[in-house]
Amino acid sequence: MTIQVWTWPTPNGHKVHIMLEEVGLPYEVIPVNIGAGDQFKPEFLAINPNHRIPAIVDPDGPGGRPFSLFESGAILIYLAEKTGSALLPKDPETRYRCLQWLMFQMGGIGPMFGQYNHFANYAKEKIPYAIERYANEVARLHRVLEKRLSESEYLAGPDYSIADIATFPWVRNPQRRNIDLAQYPAVKRWHDAIAARPAVQRGVEVLADRQRQGPMTDAEREVMFGKIQFAAR
Repeated sequence: MTIQVWTWPTPNGHKVHIMLEEVGLPYEVIPVNIGAGDQFKPEFLAINPNHRIPAIVDPDGPGGRPFSLFESGAILIYLAEKTGSALLPKDPETRYRCLQWLMFQMGGIGPMFGQYNHFANYAKEKIPYAIERYANEVARLHRVLEKRLSESEYLAGPDYSIADIATFPWVRNPQRRNIDLAQYPAVKRWHDAIAARPAVQRGVEVLADRQRQGPMTDAEREVMFGKIQFAAR
């Protein structure tokens, strides 16, 4: 049965698009235009009260019943276990190493890269301290990746896993974070290998035509970063 994917073309959205392409599950894309405020609509809040994409609805969930899930990392684990995919290793040591690097992305790369993007590209007031603080953290996290990928083909070990799927969409387009991947040769080798995968190429094309062109408008900024009371919608 077809999985519904409530999503938008962001790094977190692309994680799930790529995963679904990798495991070959049929899916229906339901666009959630976060710049227009679709994430505050009742139908989406019924799936994710935290009003963040992505979220999925699996009509054939545990026990054969419909099942909804939000948080991209949880979705990757769910889809791997649902399909029995080797993208979540079975060997306990490798499995926990995979989950370790998945959490590294969820707790470090995503939030820190996102904060840099906000203060450097989206905030109307440019605050030098904030931009420098998050630029330094982005660089530090690249150094962590460089060390790991100098020792290992992929983040969890010799094989591609959900840890790589989670991290890749945040590392791609490094120019947006003023990063030159040539300064991180192991990261670049890893990035280029993943970017060449057909499932990844299909995944990042999902809703590609909806990508914002040009600077964020004041209306979009208010929707995404303002004080909208979503519960009242």
